Amino acid sequence: MSAAQPPGNGAPHLLVVIDPDARRTDGESVRIAKDVLSAGAHAKICLPDGPAEFDRALSRRGSRRPVVIGDDRALRRAVALLHREREPAMSTLSLIPVGTAARLELAHALGVPAGAVAAARTALDGVVRRLDLLVDDSDGVVLGALRIPAPGDAPGARQDRSGVTAVWNTCRSLFRTLVRPAPAAPADGPGTHRLRVEADGVVLTDLGRPVESVTVTSGADGGVAEVTIHPPDGGPLTTEAKAVTVSGADFRYRADIQVGGPVRTRTWTVRAGAWGLMLPVSGG
Repeated sequence: MSAAQPPGNGAPHLLVVIDPDARRTDGESVRIAKDVLSAGAHAKICLPDGPAEFDRALSRRGSRRPVVIGDDRALRRAVALLHREREPAMSTLSLIPVGTAARLELAHALGVPAGAVAAARTALDGVVRRLDLLVDDSDGVVLGALRIPAPGDAPGARQDRSGVTAVWNTCRSLFRTLVRPAPAAPADGPGTHRLRVEADGVVLTDLGRPVESVTVTSGADGGVAEVTIHPPDGGPLTTEAKAVTVSGADFRYRADIQVGGPVRTRTWTVRAGAWGLMLPVSGG
């Protein structure tokens, strides 16, 4: 850790936490961001070596406003820590996005400028926008979108079954030549769930009806989330709610870019205006 030279009176006091992955991915963008921030603020620069030091640096920020240099994972880590502290008045931060395009989709969707210079200037002179947060019953957070994908989309799901597919097909073919099958009951499609989905206590779909996937998107600042259920046939069912409960057989979910589960039930609740993000004045 090191502290930059203060530029003068009246400048903001910042705690700049640089994620290790950002330093490895694009050291030049990190250097540019540090220079811009140090020139315009009393910036204390922190270089944590891992997640534990990252959290410790943020938790010791005092009155300094935190600025994170990193990707979507670093942003989620910072917001999760601010949420755990239960200090809404202190939960305003800035992000300087550094990373691969695939790991900056959330940052760009939230309106954070793509370039290091523009993002650093926004950290200095932008405006605070209060944003909603989805919080689950295990205290996990979702900044943008929650997705429960079709079972076949789970990583490794097809690979786990491939080793026995040939043997099973051979046995099934032999069995059919020896036994006349009885009429079969309708079966679920290969990529469907049996889930119960409730929005503010209202059942949208129950276990007797298959669904392919469920999406819950946190609104920017509306205090409600958009819930979309995708059935195997027909159009999607969409509604808005402050709380969403999903239950059924073990399922996995994707909170922004992080995979969770398997779980049998989980409730997500919207916390209106729970955190603040510095964004460009023109985008406020």
